[in-house]
Formats: sequence, C-alpha cells, structure tokens
Amino acid sequence: MININTSTGIWQRALRHAVMLLLVLCSQAANAAGPVQLKASLDSAYLLMGKQTTLHINLVQDNGTLGHFLNVGDTLTAAIDVVSVGKPDTSDIGSGREEIRQQIIIQAFDSGLYTIPPFVYATATDTVVSNDLPLKVVPVNVDSLTTIHDYAGTADGGWRLWDFVPDWLADYWWIILIVVIVALGVALAILLRKKKVTSILPQKKPVPPYELAMQALTRLKEAKLCENGQEKEFYTRLTEILRTYLDKRFGINAMEMTSSQIMQHVERHDLTRPSSALMKQILEMADFVKFAKVRPLPDDNVKSFNMATRFVEDTKPAPEPAETYEPTGDTSSSDQAVNNKSTK
Repeated sequence: MININTSTGIWQRALRHAVMLLLVLCSQAANAAGPVQLKASLDSAYLLMGKQTTLHINLVQDNGTLGHFLNVGDTLTAAIDVVSVGKPDTSDIGSGREEIRQQIIIQAFDSGLYTIPPFVYATATDTVVSNDLPLKVVPVNVDSLTTIHDYAGTADGGWRLWDFVPDWLADYWWIILIVVIVALGVALAILLRKKKVTSILPQKKPVPPYELAMQALTRLKEAKLCENGQEKEFYTRLTEILRTYLDKRFGINAMEMTSSQIMQHVERHDLTRPSSALMKQILEMADFVKFAKVRPLPDDNVKSFNMATRFVEDTKPAPEPAETYEPTGDTSSSDQAVNNKSTK
C-alpha cells in the first residue's frame, strides 16, 4: 500500500526543482545577446525627377553594441544620389535593447524604376542585411519643341533724365561739383567780408542801458496797471525791465535765470553788490504776486517801483569828467592883445 503523504512530498520537491530550472533557463536567455534587426523605408515610392525624398533606417540591437554600415556613401546607385545623412537618434526600448533611427535624404535626376539595394550592417559577431526598396522616378513634363518659337520682341525700357546728360558731364561730374563748391565758398567769404566793412553812412547812436531802463520804467508808471487791478502784469513787466538792464549793463543773462540765480550774480558783482538788498526785495515781492497769488497793498507797489528806480540810479555808469584846455605855448602876446583891445 502506497503512502499518500510520502508521494505528495515527492511531487512537491520535483515541482520546486522544475521551477528553479525554468528560472535559470529564463535568466540565461535574458542575458544572451538578442538578434540585430535592420529595416529600411521611404516616405514615398514615387519621386519627381530632381526632387528629394527621405529614406528611413531603423536598427534594433542590444545596448552598447558596436557596428557600422558597409555600403552608405555618396550614392546608393548610379542614378540615386545621397544629399545628406542625418544624425542617428538612439532611444532605449527596454530589456537591454536600443533602437537607432537615422534619415538619409536622396535625390535622382534620371527617370525610371530603380531598386535601392539592401543596407549592410556589421557588428563584431554578426552581419545584418535590410530589405531592398523600389523607387520610381517620374520624369518632368517639358516642351517637346514641336513648334518653333520666334524671338521675343523688343522691350521698351523707358527713359531717364540721366540718359540725356552729355558724356563729358557724366564722366567729370565730380570735378564740376568741386569747382561749384569752391566758387560758392569764395562768394560767401566775399559777402561776409563786405558786411564787416563799416558803412560810410552815419549810424544811429545806441541808447545806453540806463536810459533804456528809465524809459521803460516811465512807460510802466504811465500804464497805471496797479490802479486797474493788474498787479501781476505790473510785477512781470517790472522784473523784465530789471532783467534786461542787468543783461545790457553788466552782462548777466538774467532773462534765463531764476530769482535765486539772479541774486547770486548780483551779490558777486562789485557794482551791484551795494544795491543787492533792493533787488532782493523786488524779486521776493514779484514772486509772491506771480506764483503765490498774493495781492499787495498799494504802498507795496509804489515801494517796489521806487526801489527799482533807485537800483537803476545807483548802478548807472559814472559821468565822464569834462575835458579841460591847458595851453602849452606862451600867452603873453595874447594877453597883451586883449589889454590893447580893452584900452581902445
């Protein structure tokens, strides 16, 4: 009689040994080198003569396998040329395998049906051949010249003003231009020199800055702007008179300066420094009226006008001393003549 427990244990041990053997065989099969696969394809099996198309090469092999193509050069056949070869693109597909894709641009100039021969890829242990590819190159329709074409008619190119210029002018235009420029320069120099020549006609004597300022102050007083409520216009004209006077009299460009800048120049100048306090009060009052919109009292307006008049009077040029006649010869004869005349 057979023991069931004993037979069951024997079958279990045998099953475990079989599983272990299967695992060992699978691991060896996984570690063994896989076959190299090579495939070629075209974007289109029809190609217009002179045009280009792309040929794709797809290679699958184990990672790190070294190999190279044996028959890729400048031409694939006598009628099919290689225009360019792209860089290979490698990607990992798992299980220790990699896929390499590469593109080749081809071109043909002769029509007909051609067969691209297989690509040969060699490794250290194996040589793989791809599939061949049929390619039909379609001819380009051209004029059969069954009819004779005459020459094209003459075309009217139009006209330009330059076409009517004489040849000598077209050849030496730069010399003529130089002569014209020199002549204009000489004429301009003569004209400027004539302007510098003093006119023989009597010229009008310029009015001194002091007199101009006093005349302007007189006109401002006669306008009676403050009496009519136009204080802002009054102070604007008053400061313009003083600014013009400083410019004409002392060379201070007061028309382009602020009140503080004017005071800096007035206080630095030897002739205006003693009267700088008058100018400061006038400018401060004018700024209050023009910018702060302060309405001054009538006495303030009169005071500002009087200070402006005093500033101009204090800074006017000193009068030139009168010339005295000093005789240099003997005066006895002239004195005697005078006495004789009085005696008669």
